[in-house]
Order: sequence, then structure tokens, then C-alpha cells
Amino acid sequence: DGFLHPLTGLDHVLAMVGVGLWAALLASRKPSAIFLLPVAFVVMMACGAAAGFAGMKLPIAEAGILASVFLLGGLVLVAVRVAAPTAMGVVAMFAIFHGYVHALEAPTADTGEYMLGFLAATALLLGIGAGLGWVVRRLVGDLGLRALGGLILAGGAYILVTQ
Repeated sequence: DGFLHPLTGLDHVLAMVGVGLWAALLASRKPSAIFLLPVAFVVMMACGAAAGFAGMKLPIAEAGILASVFLLGGLVLVAVRVAAPTAMGVVAMFAIFHGYVHALEAPTADTGEYMLGFLAATALLLGIGAGLGWVVRRLVGDLGLRALGGLILAGGAYILVTQ
């Protein structure tokens, strides 16, 4: 259940792939960014999930998730390059929302196993985004990567219109 959960929500998929794409963009100047952003996301996602499992309240979590899709798509679309610690802070903030919502939607089964599952799926999606971004950037340059950011942004618009 945990592994499949992030794969079944378009908002989660777009945000996580968006983090990977932004990491690939930032890696052009800071190669370690391709690893730092996904690690920051996974760590803070686990913290958000722990808060959710502990019963803490985060009333704007769904809005934060949708905002993450728009912001990450926009950051890639306009090729925003910031220092890796700043980028890590941005993705960490949104990861808290994603982890929190995963915890709220957890079945009553083993929460530890569920959490490991959605963290593994998240890492996979982050890796897909980073790998896709790296390949596209190598093949067609920043313009191709920026176009993928536009697709993330369009996906966010689709979610907003259909909800």
C-alpha cells in the first residue's frame, strides 16, 4: 500500500518528478544538487509523515501539495538557479506537506512498513525526475528541461481545474 500510494496521485507524481527536474537543472552548476535535493525531500517527507502519524494538525496540507506542483514546475520552466541549501529548503518545506498527507491516508496496518513503502516510491520518482532531467538536458539543453517544467505546471493546472 505504501509503495503504491505516491504513484496513484497525479499531484504527488508531478511534484516529485519536478523536484528531480529542478535538481538536474541545478546540477549544471552544482553537481551534488542532483543528490542533495532528493535527499532533503525524502528526509523531510519522513518528518511530515511522523507529524501526521503523531496526530499533529497541518490544515493547509492539500493546498501546499498543489502549490508545490505549481512552484516546482515554474522553477524549472524559468530555469531558476539558486544555491543548493536554498533549493533544499524549498523542497524540504513542500516535502513536509506530502509526507503529512501520506500519513493521513495510511491504512490502519503497519505504519512503519507503509512509510518505508511510500518513501521508496518517492525516491524512485525523484530519481526518475533527476534522470529524465539529466538526459533531456544532455540531449537538447536547458530548453528541453524547461519544457518539462512547463508540462509539470500544466499538470498542476489540470489538477486545479478537475478537483
